[in-house]
Amino acid sequence: MARSDFRFTHRLRVRWSEVDKQDIVFNGHYLTYFDVGVTEYYRTIGMPYPDAIVSEGADLYAKKAEIEYHASAEYDDLIDVCVRVARIGRSSFEFRIELYRGEELLVSGSLIYVNAHPETRKSAPLPAPLTDAFKNFESLAPEEGGARR
Repeated sequence: MARSDFRFTHRLRVRWSEVDKQDIVFNGHYLTYFDVGVTEYYRTIGMPYPDAIVSEGADLYAKKAEIEYHASAEYDDLIDVCVRVARIGRSSFEFRIELYRGEELLVSGSLIYVNAHPETRKSAPLPAPLTDAFKNFESLAPEEGGARR
């Protein structure tokens, strides 16, 4: 994707504790960066997790994570976590996430979440307020379930 395809970006700074013996960010920390970006995305669209989701009688569970490494971040780098909803289904959706240092792509990947009833943990349709918030923020065409650019 092009960086311009993302409407949401959250900046963070690499901390000393995230760097390994090779003086680069340890690979597992990138999923934490993904999570920080997703948390801030929810907040930005007016659906802060978990309160806004749970209040709809729903909860979200991670189903799949994919990550591809292109370059390494280092201590004290400023990283932009770019997040967008790439697909919305009946009970699941996919975030597309890319991490940049300036214009350099460091990491790309996706997270798929499924909605389930909090008590039974059985698959359930996504709450309309959440899908509406995604569509309004991303300018998704309802019939496409994807980005309209």
